Amino acid sequence: MANLVVEPRPPLKGEIRIPGDKSISHRAVMIGALAKGETVINNFLPSADCRATVECFRKMGIEIKMSNVQCPMSNEGRIIIKGKGLNGLKAPRRMLDAGNSGTTIRLISGILAGQNFEVKITGDASVRRRPMGRIAAPLRLMGADIEGIGTRDQGPGEVYPPLKIFGGDLKAITYELPVASAQVKSAVLLAGLFADGRTCVREKVKSRDHTERMLEHFGASYRDLSVTGKCEFEGATVDIPGDISSAAFFIVAALITPNSELKLLNVGVNPTRTGIIDVLHRMGADLTIENERILSEEPQADLIVRSSELGAVSIDGEIIARLIDEIPIIAVAATQARGVTEIRGARELRIKESDRIATVASELNKLGAQVEPLEDGLRITGPTRLKGATVKSYGDHRIAMSLAIAGLIAEGKTVIEDTACIETSFPGFQEILAKL
Repeated sequence: MANLVVEPRPPLKGEIRIPGDKSISHRAVMIGALAKGETVINNFLPSADCRATVECFRKMGIEIKMSNVQCPMSNEGRIIIKGKGLNGLKAPRRMLDAGNSGTTIRLISGILAGQNFEVKITGDASVRRRPMGRIAAPLRLMGADIEGIGTRDQGPGEVYPPLKIFGGDLKAITYELPVASAQVKSAVLLAGLFADGRTCVREKVKSRDHTERMLEHFGASYRDLSVTGKCEFEGATVDIPGDISSAAFFIVAALITPNSELKLLNVGVNPTRTGIIDVLHRMGADLTIENERILSEEPQADLIVRSSELGAVSIDGEIIARLIDEIPIIAVAATQARGVTEIRGARELRIKESDRIATVASELNKLGAQVEPLEDGLRITGPTRLKGATVKSYGDHRIAMSLAIAGLIAEGKTVIEDTACIETSFPGFQEILAKL
């Protein structure tokens, strides 16, 4: 079991290139595999999660090459996909494996629902604990047969991986999302590519829109949260910005480490993902956005961050959907903010890679923070002096990285147990941390 040891650092200075956005990397592979012809993806995130998506499509007959060719926008290589069109996937000989990636299993289920063959898909122990009823419900309405074959005790209408899916002959539907979920929205839209007619999604709260932007970029028949099925589209070149969820760790590191200044290059600033920036500005963060531009339908920019005196805020309502993945690192920032920060409406955190409400509270409290878990969020009192301790990641990459940032300002040595999980979303995190 890999551990990470962190000790207090002098001021953090310099420039950082953040690896490619994980959410966009997943979608670029999926839609590129369904396109006709060649798709080139620059700055693809070579994390374990994204590689799981690649391997799923390779098992269904799609040729995908990963190259070390340098790209002008980053230090990463690129991948090349030989897409075969909407009807080009083949039945895999073995069960598909999403690994630790909830995004992979939920989004690819929409694609599998449109295939005229039966397929089984599973994931690691964490994914097998995550409920899939929210995607099964609309896909069943479209005509797919989806069965949870996991052994977990299932509530009414709930299913857990492994999943067995037999699709084909889908019909278009109009589906109103019961909760804000980019994964459910994306699964329905991707299934809609194979359905007769026009499939529409309605959402009360806008969730991240990377799938919609990607469909537009590839020239699919997408418009206003709806797609017309059985319309082919061509391959494209996709330039992926740095992942703002990964950038968030170093943004907070610079804010809470005295006399620090960091410049983060080519970070995605999609409005559905910048809730973290809005909240940190409300807390008093010295965070500047520069050099804004759009590549492959996605906005990106450079971020300048300087250490700041932070104040407490209340976080609730529609903004939660725009920062759900960043709540663990926001909690770290809140331990150094003056006053009581309260986060509500985030019950979704209970069914992530870990119960993030419970794990954030228990592990930050071991470092001397004052964090109270709530049914649907957290209450954090600050500022507090953190002290080094041995803490656990619970196999959750965002918990591991958040604790590492907290360790930068904790007195003494902080040992984070089980940090191999970081590779699922941010390969190179420890190297960047060490250089800073």
